[in-house]
Amino acid sequence: MSKLSLSRFSMVLLTAAGCALIALPALADSQARIVRLSDVQGSVQIDKNTGLGFESAFLNLPITQGARLKTHDRGRAEIEFEDGSTMRLTPNTTVEFSTLSVGDSGKRTSVITLVEGMAYVNWLGKDDFSLNFSKEKIAIDRAAHFRIETSPTVAHLAVFKGEADVDGPAGKVVVDKKKTATFDMTDDDKYAVADKIAEAPLDSWDREASEYHQQYAKNNSSPYGYGVSDLNYYGAYSNVPGYGTMWQPFFTGVGWDPFMDGAWSFYPGMGYMFASAYPWGWMPYRYGNWMMVPGMGWMWQPGGYNNWLTVPRFAGTLPANFHPLVAPADGTGKTIAVGRGGATSALRSSFLTVKSGSAGLGIARGSLENLNRLNREVAKNGFARVSPAPQFGGSSVMRSTVGAPLSSVSSAPMSGRSASAGHAAGGTHH
Repeated sequence: MSKLSLSRFSMVLLTAAGCALIALPALADSQARIVRLSDVQGSVQIDKNTGLGFESAFLNLPITQGARLKTHDRGRAEIEFEDGSTMRLTPNTTVEFSTLSVGDSGKRTSVITLVEGMAYVNWLGKDDFSLNFSKEKIAIDRAAHFRIETSPTVAHLAVFKGEADVDGPAGKVVVDKKKTATFDMTDDDKYAVADKIAEAPLDSWDREASEYHQQYAKNNSSPYGYGVSDLNYYGAYSNVPGYGTMWQPFFTGVGWDPFMDGAWSFYPGMGYMFASAYPWGWMPYRYGNWMMVPGMGWMWQPGGYNNWLTVPRFAGTLPANFHPLVAPADGTGKTIAVGRGGATSALRSSFLTVKSGSAGLGIARGSLENLNRLNREVAKNGFARVSPAPQFGGSSVMRSTVGAPLSSVSSAPMSGRSASAGHAAGGTHH
């Protein structure tokens, strides 16, 4: 394939063009949308309408209209929408993606059904969103952040930011910021509104995950927001002569190949789509090109936002031993692993050895600060021994193999940190 270069000027043109082409062409339905399973912890399952029922879910799986997602005991999941809005599922929660569509005007519509359990929604307000629970419907057309929990007998809606319009058998109610509405499922969903929000055990998880996205998605110039925060946490952009603006993950090293780990997952009407095992592995596999840059290794060239890729694209001069990804035949529709296969998010461990060539595998979001500095340590010594903090909680000290501290993690709110800081704990909903 021929080498493709991208100057800063042409990247601006691509960005502007992508903004006008929000729909996903080249798919079976031009009005179809695909969103990202952006975090998986513990046991999580997905039903993709393949006829196989629920199967194991893993990081970076595409989610399509009609899919169902289920968390089990101690399982959690996060879904990231195109504009960077998020929905987080707590243990023992089931949701259905009833509608994921885009209108002729480019306006995206998401309709989610909360079958059971508890979910957090942080909606940024760029697109229309509605959530069904019991006989109720929450409609959102502006920024809002809320928690919703439902059971056969009662439901609780707590609004942290903005407001939520709810319509049901007992009529319409607007639930404002810092208020909680309780719905009685045994009495025609009659409701009562309280001027307070009771703290839930996983509020801190939701709060700090939201702060992570807010911190690392700042100054995004692409027409999409999903995956941007992970790109900024796990890697860095640079201007490469002859290529333009390029992105590369930290901890790559000589011989690293972006196509060596992941899984092929089958979707009716679309065939097999590749899901990367890397925690940042969404946008570089959905848009743009991977290129082998002499002296620098594999780098991702942003752009091409009007083409949603089911198979990652590459260009330029390739290594002699390079083996491109080839999508399997439809076959039985079962998931097919590549290398180490699809991955769940990294879990907390007392110590972690970060090696050259790991490209971020094993590092949980926000668990270590200043990965750029750690990247230099790994490039120098080949590896580094670190002590990560729990994901979005606690504090830690990163230490090299000889015990010299590299950096420490502050307990200050993430919104007050510099762009190089990778973790913060605490904070409040606002």
